[in-house]
Amino acid sequence: MTDAVVILGATGSIGVNTLDVIRRHPDKYRVAGLSANDNWAAMCRLCLEFDPELAVLADAAAAARLAAELSAAKTKTRTRVLGEAEALCELAGSGADIVVCGIVGAAGLRSTLAAVRAGGKVLIANKEPLVMLGQSIMDEARAHGATVIPLDSEHNAMFQCLPHNLPAGDAAGKAGIRKILLTGSGGPFRRLPLDDFPLVTPAQARAHPNWDMGPKVSVDSATMMNKGLELIEACALFSLDADDIEIVIHPQSVIHSLVEYIDGSVLAQLGSPDMRVSIAHALGWPRRVYSGARRLDLLECAQLDFEAPDHRRFPAIGLARAAAQAGGTMPAVMNAANEEAVAAFLDNRLGFDKIPQVVERVMERARIEGDCDADGVLAADRQARRLCRRLLPVGAVAQSAQAAQATPEFADGREAP
Repeated sequence: MTDAVVILGATGSIGVNTLDVIRRHPDKYRVAGLSANDNWAAMCRLCLEFDPELAVLADAAAAARLAAELSAAKTKTRTRVLGEAEALCELAGSGADIVVCGIVGAAGLRSTLAAVRAGGKVLIANKEPLVMLGQSIMDEARAHGATVIPLDSEHNAMFQCLPHNLPAGDAAGKAGIRKILLTGSGGPFRRLPLDDFPLVTPAQARAHPNWDMGPKVSVDSATMMNKGLELIEACALFSLDADDIEIVIHPQSVIHSLVEYIDGSVLAQLGSPDMRVSIAHALGWPRRVYSGARRLDLLECAQLDFEAPDHRRFPAIGLARAAAQAGGTMPAVMNAANEEAVAAFLDNRLGFDKIPQVVERVMERARIEGDCDADGVLAADRQARRLCRRLLPVGAVAQSAQAAQATPEFADGREAP
């Protein structure tokens, strides 16, 4: 009997790698549903190959084009195409055996909630929903009998090294955990002189030395905001406090995370820097299935290095830890500001070194609420984006020493609401 799989974000990095693993196991998995933003051409190819029951495109015009292309195709498919805003949650909550949540950014929040409320196995690759509303998502998963398994290589490593069913409240202490060691490569600028940070281009920031990721995630890796987001995510996934987690730079990206126990034992998960390793683990759990990834050769690795992160070089780590400790809507505010700042950098409207500065200033100005539901954190998200857009330059920023001197300010000099 095959498991029905729904993939949210099918044309992105997570979706592409998930489908690569699924192709290797036609006897175990069938694709029941796919979603994407507006890439109708890629979705058309996937629908003709996998024949899912439902395909959802967030862009209505792209959905109409996909439906027309499938109707005209020589290879007929049973796929029903939807482009309504509510269709993504319909797909996520359709009752598939496995739902893969791979939509980048806050846009994946409601569909992730719909997936956990439907029960089944929910594989979460998108950090942002757990950053914004992690405790509620995990509470919903427990209430509806869903099994949440992280696809991020670091959190998947923690999942493999931690005891299952951590006790509620002081989970680390009750499970005998002294520390979670969250590893990160340090990105492409680990050794770049700080004076050169203002000159970094989007192309340079996207060129990660170990991983093949999308543009936003690659920039987060370059600023190390990804490690900050992962710290907040780990707190939600495993009922931990921010102080239970230590970030360590490990340039080779072979050890994906470690768990240190009070008896002196340290458990680590190792693997090639290939997303298919954690995807195959999560798809097959509690069994193991072949991933297609290159086998890890320890003799070839030869040397594994570790170092503490330089917080002057990577201030985003401190911002994320502060957001985790503040709680409430602060993580959602930080995440929204970072999304806007990264988008501006990729659009050549903000210097690379200014990304964490803009995020910090939004965090200082935003109204922070306590515990919130999805509507509350999405309202905080919108407020943070308005604040951030007021901080951002209107036109393109030249990659020069003069541009690097500029300090982000609200465009009209007034406080944003």
